[in-house]
Order: sequence, then structure tokens, then C-alpha cells
Amino acid sequence: MDADQLTGPLTAAMSRRRLLRLAGAAAALAGAAQFLGPTPARAADTYDAMRSTWVGLLTGTGFDPAAAPFATALSALGNEARAQMTAMAPGASSLWPDLPIGTVSAHVTTSYVRLRSMALAYVQPGTGLTGSAALASAVSTGLDWLAAHAYTPSTTPYDNWWDWEIGAPQRLLDIGALMYARLAPEQIAAGCAAVDHFVPLSEFASYSGHSTGANRVDLCRVLALRGVIGRDGSRIDTARKGLSPVFPRVLTGDGLYADGSFIQHTCVPYAGTYGTVLLGGLGRMFVLLAGTPWAVTAPEARSFCSGVTAGWAPFVYNGLVMDGVSGRGISRGVQKNDPLRIQQDDHTRGHAVVSDILRLAASGMAPAAQSAAWKAMVKGWLRRDHYAPLLADRSMGIPELAAAQALLDDPSVTAAPEPVEHRLFAMDRAVHRRPGWAAQISMSSARTTFYETGNGENLRGWHSGSGMVSWWGDTYGNGQYADAFWPTVDPYLLPGTTVSTRPLADAAGGEWNRTRPTNTWAGGTTDGTYAALGQDVRGLQSTLTGRKSWFCLDDAIHCLGAGITCADGVSVRTTVDNRNLGPNNNQVFTVDGTVQPATLGWSRTFTGSRSMAVGGMGAWVFPEGATVHVQRVARTGSWSTVNTSSSATPLTRNYLSLWFDHGTDPAGAGYSYQLMPGATASAAAARAATPNVTVLANTAAVQAVDCPSLGLTMANFFAAGTAGPITVDAPCSVLVRERNGTMTVVVSDPTRDAATVRVTLARAGYASVSAADGVQVLTTSGQVVLLAETGERRAPAGPSPSAPPAPPPRHGPPPRSPPPPPRTSGTARTAPPTTATPPPWW
Repeated sequence: MDADQLTGPLTAAMSRRRLLRLAGAAAALAGAAQFLGPTPARAADTYDAMRSTWVGLLTGTGFDPAAAPFATALSALGNEARAQMTAMAPGASSLWPDLPIGTVSAHVTTSYVRLRSMALAYVQPGTGLTGSAALASAVSTGLDWLAAHAYTPSTTPYDNWWDWEIGAPQRLLDIGALMYARLAPEQIAAGCAAVDHFVPLSEFASYSGHSTGANRVDLCRVLALRGVIGRDGSRIDTARKGLSPVFPRVLTGDGLYADGSFIQHTCVPYAGTYGTVLLGGLGRMFVLLAGTPWAVTAPEARSFCSGVTAGWAPFVYNGLVMDGVSGRGISRGVQKNDPLRIQQDDHTRGHAVVSDILRLAASGMAPAAQSAAWKAMVKGWLRRDHYAPLLADRSMGIPELAAAQALLDDPSVTAAPEPVEHRLFAMDRAVHRRPGWAAQISMSSARTTFYETGNGENLRGWHSGSGMVSWWGDTYGNGQYADAFWPTVDPYLLPGTTVSTRPLADAAGGEWNRTRPTNTWAGGTTDGTYAALGQDVRGLQSTLTGRKSWFCLDDAIHCLGAGITCADGVSVRTTVDNRNLGPNNNQVFTVDGTVQPATLGWSRTFTGSRSMAVGGMGAWVFPEGATVHVQRVARTGSWSTVNTSSSATPLTRNYLSLWFDHGTDPAGAGYSYQLMPGATASAAAARAATPNVTVLANTAAVQAVDCPSLGLTMANFFAAGTAGPITVDAPCSVLVRERNGTMTVVVSDPTRDAATVRVTLARAGYASVSAADGVQVLTTSGQVVLLAETGERRAPAGPSPSAPPAPPPRHGPPPRSPPPPPRTSGTARTAPPTTATPPPWW
């Protein structure tokens, strides 16, 4: 029987593998089965089996509820459910007094969130409310109230579409699965009718609007569960087919790109939030549909799974996911209406990614070798996370805790070490990783927005795309940005950024800001180990312009700035760094070998300084000497200052801030310094005395460095020109590495405008060249001249990025196409002549 024809009760045969898997899930749920109500007076079928699978995904399997960390988590769930049950007071306009229904759609979703927690506490063992008749009655009462007053087939949506089509129905359907045997047929019918009203089948007719990327996966989850709860096979089949557009790599718009970039909302790097939703949603859907007539078997789905290593893993560092790919999610703290819920930070988001990868590894969609590699990678992250271990994360569900505990206890899986690599992405993001530390650089351009704000979130993220350098690995560990950084940091002193201090209004650029700078030069080139990164920076609602570069080495990142010009009538700053010192303020700060005061409120301007270091954190070197402004200060803020739906409780954190003041209305200002994560004061002093980098050029036209110890010469050309041994005829980024008689050249065009770039290297003696596809070797006589096709030149897919964003409430114009990968121009060798295989494209 074809799955398309299955619209009623299903009795199709199932495979032995499916039956065994369901038997295992049933055994794991046996402890709670007595509280799920009487078995229906009919034979179990695939819908029942799928519902059982989903309940297993919600409750977890294979754990001891009396053991740590499960006993604590289950007790906390019970306490939360008890508090919500006590506070529930059905009235004329609300189910809970603090969640009035009628104007704020999020109150509908939050009401279902609370009922879902109550349903989980009823089903899960060890909550203190397991099987409570009073709790089951309260859940039923709550469902009836919402079905009559809030989420009905006749309700006209208001406020945010997401609550009506994703937020509320997902929680409603979870409750339906958990409490199915306790619900009357009329209650199930009412819920299904409401979902059908808000999520009609027409939503899946095209891959457009808000039905793309992570949103599309969420909508498919709603439709599939609606089919399971309502016993409607046609809806499950539509959901399965609706996933298909998500799998292929995209060239424009929302989704996963070939290089691992993940974009949502047209121009926002979003692997850490929307990308996590997509990854987690797909893993759950694969498990739900496996072994049924609607199993996902498309080769494209397996191909998508291979993108996990490229698209998500680079942004996870020891259990956290980097803020540079989390969009407006960085502003989500403790919610006003959910004081019992744990605040979101880079660790809670990262733990979700970790759990999603583990779930995907167990889904059977990836080859065994790939799943094994994921598990080793995840185990390494978990073992190295000492600041906020996943098993101590109270925001994690029991299923996620159980999967992590099982992995850590599995002797067959060896934890993978931190990789040594550099990853550069089309979405104007880069990640540099070394043993013990990692750094992530956030840029913006005509392709990616300055920042995103919307729903009252991320109100002061204005400069987070202006060259922000986030790094981890000091003794304060991975709490640098997790510990209330965003509500307390000075938003004009974000690490690595160059900004005008012109005051900006909250949400500057407008709600659902899609404002992008006009510059196209952002990105760089990498050989996979080292990198030259650059940005033609522009100011948000400012006249600021300038050129910034980051040259990523083994133990340091060398940072250059030039051509910094502004006419805003205010000072312009480049923030060397701004370290969150945590609550104790006990770090020793040293400048040129002299320990400085640890008094909060202390500040000083150092002239001609060569090195600075914070004990246990890292150091900064100024090889030419520099005037650096420093302050050690306690800053107080609240999550509500950056997110209107968050708590107004004051929070105070201590900061050590270092910056260059370029003065009011600078014309052509610049800077040069080196960031050394984890370095001591003595190591910084030694580096200042004997620099490992020579700056070949630092102008608005070109920024270039030479690092003889690594055989590296790297240059960012913002115009045709010469730097050291490199001459180019068009804007580009070039990396040259010479070692053991071999020279490797990598070139890319970050502007995405030039079809070809001619690179001339003043190097003689190379007898042979092995050129990559798309590279012509014009001569090796006396010098090496290469012509690299950097092109695949594409016109914008929509309106000019400098134009105002289009009016739809959640989406702006399509972005420019992503860049082609940097070209490996060739591997040249000295005599005797040999031919070498070039390294892969990056």
C-alpha cells in the first residue's frame, strides 16, 4: 500500500528492526506506563508506535532516575510543575494571571510551555508528582481553557506568526503525546482542529516566506505530530516531503552552504540558534519516521548529515557555541514570565548543539564511521568543559542528560582532541583553533547584517559585526561571555571592534534590522591552518570607514588597522580587548613588567607601552609601542536592557578594558597589536623584545605581514598594489607559505567581484609548479606569476544591499551569492623538478 493513500488507522507491516526498536523504547518507558492511562481497546498500530517513539524522545530512556544527575533534574522538574499548578488560575482572560491572552502571542506559547512541563512531571518517574491525579486534572483543565479562549480554529493570529504556527502547536502536540491516554477524543479533536487552522497544508506548497530553513523543519515537525496524534497519514507524508527542500546546499537565501555557512533571515549567520533548531528538528524527525512508511530515505538527507562537521562543529568550543553565530539569541537571559527557567547563554545553546549531534549520530542517517567520529568529537568537548558541564546544566532535558552520560560512560569511544585548524566562512565569520584556545572573528558586509534585532531582542548588538574578536581558553575558562557578558558589557567596547562612539538608540536600524554595510571586502583566505582575514569596515548610522586585518598564526593573532576615518563629531575607538574578570576581580594585570592596581574604578593611559598581560588569561603585544587606554571597572546592567522580555534584576560584572582612542573625527588613523591567548606577562615581554612578525604594509590600500619562523607572508589588498614580494592586479587576499623548498600560494577575492586575479611573487628558483584547477601558471622565470580564477562572479539576487530592506516583517531581500572558495594557486618546488599535489580548497 502506498504511503500517500494512508489517511486512516494504519496496519501496515513493520520490519523486525522497527519492532525491536519499539520494544526497547517500550521497556524503557515501562516505569512510567502505569501513569499513561489505560490501553485503548484496539490493537496497537503504527500511529501508536510513533507516538511511543516521540514520548521516548521527550522523556529519555536508559537512565536511573535515582542516580545523579537525573534525580536532581527530575526533582527540579517536579518543583517547577508544582509551582505552575499552584499558580494556575483560569479566569476570563488568562490561564495564569501573569500571561494575559489577547495581545501578546508569546503568552499563548508560554502557557503551553508550562502545561508541557506539568505533563512531563506527571509521566516522568521521580518528580514527586509522577502519576498525580491532581496534576493530570490540571493539565486537562489548562488544555480545555486554551482550546476555548486562546488557540482555537476561529482565532485570528496576532503579534508574532511563530507562536501560532510553531511555538504553541509544538508544545500542544507534545502534551497530546504525553497525556494521550488521559485525554478525551473531543480534546484531541479540538487540538488537531486548531493546529489545522494555524498550520494549513498550503504552508508547504512552496519553499518561501517564513517556511524555509529551520522554520521549515519546525513546521514539518508540527504537521507530522499532528498526523500522529490525529491518526492522519496524509499529513505525515506531507511533512516528510516538506523536508526535502531543506537538504540541498544553497547558493542564496536561508540554509546550509557548501562551506558550512548557515544563514537564516536572509543575511544573519545563525548556526548557533536557528541552525540548532534545524539540526535538532531533523534528528527528531529522522527518529520519529524511521521504520515507518514515511521514513526519510532521500540521499540528500544523508548528504546533509555530512555537513554537520563543516557547519556546526567549528563553532563549538568545549561545549559552548560561539555567540558570533547566535544572532539575537545572545540577549536571552532569565525571562520575566518564567523565573524558574534557566537563562540562555553560549553553554546552554552549545549543549543543545551537542545533544543534537548525538541524536543525529543515533538516528541511523549517517554512516557508522561518521557517527563514531561525531561521538569522539562530542566526548572531547564534554571532557574539556569545566566551566559549565552539560550534566550540570539545569536547562537540559532528561533525554539529553541521558545521552551525554551514556557517551561519557562508554569506554569504546575515545575523546577527540581539540583540532588545529582555521575555518573561513562565506557568511563573514572565521574560527581559529589551537590546543588550549580558540578565537572567532565576526565581520559584516553587503552580504551579512551588522546585527539582528527583533521581538525586543538584542537591542544593543549594534557593533557585534564590526570585527568583534571573541576568544576562549583562559583560566576563567569558558565563562567569558556566558557570565552575564551581554547585559553588562559596554556595547561601544566590544573586543576587536572599531566603532564611532556616536550614541545609538536601542534597536538602531529598526525592528527586524536587516541593515547591511555597503562594503563588499570582508573575509580573506586560508590554507586550513593559517589565515589572512580582513574587513573594509563601515559604521552603523555613522560616517566611519576603515580597514582591519587579522593574521592568524600559531600562538597569536596579529591585528592591523588603517585608514580609520570618521566625521561624526565624536571619538572613534578600537577595542584591543574587554575581558570579563568574573566576580572575584583577583587577576593580576601587568604592563611592561609592572603590576598595576586591582582597584575597581582604576584607569590610566599608557604611552609607548610594549606589552600587557592579565594573569591566567592572556596578553597583548604592541611591537612598535602604543598609547593604550585602560580601565578596570565594575559595570551593572540587566538582561532587560538588551531584551525587553527578560529580567530587570541588576547584575554586576568586573571588566578590564583596553582600547585605542583615535580621537574625534580621525582621518587615516591606524593601529598594530598582537593578541596572545593564554600567554604570560614574561612571554609577552619576550615577544615585544623579539617580534615574530614584520609588518610589510598597513595602509588603506594594503595590510600585510611577514612571519619568517612559519615561512608565512600574508596580505590583504583592498586595491591593486604591492606588499613585500607580492604584487596583485585586483583586490584580493593572498597567503604564501615557504618551507622545505616548497612554496604554497592561496588567493581569494573577498569582494566576490573580480573574475580573475593576477598574482606576481618576487621569488626565483622554483623549477616546477603544480596548479589547482582554475589557476594558470604564466611564468616561473625569475618570478612566479599566477592567474587565478577567483570568479564565479554573480550579480545580486535581489535589491542592492545598500538599499533599505524590503518590507515583509520577517524577511528582507535575498543576499548576494556566497563566495567561491579561495583558490590554491599552486605548489611550487625548487630543483630538482617535481610535481606536488596542491592542498584542498578551503
